[in-house]
Amino acid sequence: MANKSPSVHRAALAAGAALLLGTLTACGSGGDSGASSPQTLSGTAAPATGGAATDSASASVTASASAPGSTAGKATLTVGTPPSQTTSAASKSRCHTSELRASVGRNDPGAGQENFPIVLTNTSSRTCTVRGYPGAAFLDASGRQLGPDPVRESGTPTTVTLAPGRSAWAGMTFSNPGVSGAHAATPAALLVTPPDERDPLKVTWTGGPVPVSGNASSVRLMVFAPGTGP
Repeated sequence: MANKSPSVHRAALAAGAALLLGTLTACGSGGDSGASSPQTLSGTAAPATGGAATDSASASVTASASAPGSTAGKATLTVGTPPSQTTSAASKSRCHTSELRASVGRNDPGAGQENFPIVLTNTSSRTCTVRGYPGAAFLDASGRQLGPDPVRESGTPTTVTLAPGRSAWAGMTFSNPGVSGAHAATPAALLVTPPDERDPLKVTWTGGPVPVSGNASSVRLMVFAPGTGP
């Protein structure tokens, strides 16, 4: 066998190393490239709480297939309106105390019960909404509450939309103290708080005695409905 010169031998070794390096590089750029570290996608999707919030908070992620020269794992994120924005929209549409006038409609007595409509009227120049129960408390001439806090009758709250000048009413009922035997007092005013508001409205009370203690002293409230009474 002919002896190769040192320069020829070194050239052969270099060629073999290059071939091996090329083989390893090809294996690393194949299907395993898609298993690179996950990308961080921009956008926010708050936890769904059910109902409209579930729809508004829905999000979908669509991944595009890798193609020669494209970036593996490329994705787009589509996010709906977060529930916080939905809540904010409802808050903006709600009637605030400063936009309302409170009044008490005529009594519609029956079977030993006194039944009064609590009426809220939109006095603002915008359309707004009320939903749920009013807050209510009888006051004496010194501003002290008479009787226990009212209780809520079972009911399904609905959103009542009030254009300027329109009204919503919620029933307030209690047993006539002359019939029930409850201790009675005659309030000077009724304090009415619109749903989800903190500031109350004061209405002069002209409905006569109300039960303030003893048996059958509960005052019950109903949810708001459109109009000024039944």
